Amino acid sequence: MAFAWIDEQAELRRRAGLVRTLRPRPAQSPLLDLASNDYLGLARHPEVTEGAARAARTWGGGSTGSRLVTGTTELHHELERELAEFCGFEAALVFSSGYAANLAAVTALAPHGSLIVSDAGNHASLIDGCRLARGSTQVVAHAEPDAVRKALRTHEGAAVVVSDTVFSVDGDAAPLAGLAEACRAHGAGLVVDDAHGLGVLGDGGRGAPHAAGLAGADDVVVTVTLSKSLGSQGGAVLGPARVIDHLVNAARTFIFDTGLAPAAAGAALAALRLLRGEPQRAARARAVAAELHARLSAAGLEAVRPDAAVVSVRAPSPEGAVRWAADCRAQGLAVGCFRPPSVPDGISRLRLTARADLSDGQIERAVRVIGETRP
Repeated sequence: MAFAWIDEQAELRRRAGLVRTLRPRPAQSPLLDLASNDYLGLARHPEVTEGAARAARTWGGGSTGSRLVTGTTELHHELERELAEFCGFEAALVFSSGYAANLAAVTALAPHGSLIVSDAGNHASLIDGCRLARGSTQVVAHAEPDAVRKALRTHEGAAVVVSDTVFSVDGDAAPLAGLAEACRAHGAGLVVDDAHGLGVLGDGGRGAPHAAGLAGADDVVVTVTLSKSLGSQGGAVLGPARVIDHLVNAARTFIFDTGLAPAAAGAALAALRLLRGEPQRAARARAVAAELHARLSAAGLEAVRPDAAVVSVRAPSPEGAVRWAADCRAQGLAVGCFRPPSVPDGISRLRLTARADLSDGQIERAVRVIGETRP
């Protein structure tokens, strides 16, 4: 029978406690949300939703084609200009998702004969980019510049080092200065995914590369998502203009994909302008994360100290994590639940995302619920 193996895989997932299900949420939820990536609380901000609506009324419901045909509007160019300026880079290119942006950056910048050095904790989109690229890949120990140096010494020719800036599982930050130093010693490029840094780290939320003094460097390329701090959807690659021009001509997820919907571009642009005018939102997101960590640790939970806005709490098992998250939900609190294969070390977690718009009372309530429902 066709696809009979699917039933076998489903049974294996069930036995391991790794079954995933979709849970449609209503427009208005009574749950306290510590599960989404809306770090700055902008997804429902009136200026952001109006930016989306205005763009849809002006440009239509869809972009109508690939960016190279009819899918590029003046709005896309406006967003790219302002995003590059805000983050401190020469140019930017907007994609339909952060996933597509990562695939583009890695595959287009790692041609045949090149070496990709990839952190063991990288996001799935970077891993898939490495798999699709024509260069060879070496996976190195997590957040270890010395491991990167050792890998680069094994190769002569073009090379690129690929890393998240803030890792999505535990919320720890990559040693960007050390990575850049290792790259420069060997003439390698550095490609970093700042999905969890933009809007949270750096001066006014300009991102982890800006904070590390790497913004605008001719050997650094940054990918970002528009779906987290900016409360919209889509992704972008930022870097030297010649790199962006190369992506326009070589990145398959740009050339052959429909352009980002105007509504998403309009929402992201409105959110970016809000962040520029209200830089304190970034500091508040970091403060909320620090407070969550302090209170969870004081309650005897094994929480990982956050470097940005992600707070990770270790769970005893995949089944225990699922049950814990479900019990939190039953008490009115939505939290993320990370299990293998989403976690590279095999340790299941609750994943909490700090939001700039959380009150002290909501933080206290979240910690109380998590503590009372622990397995």
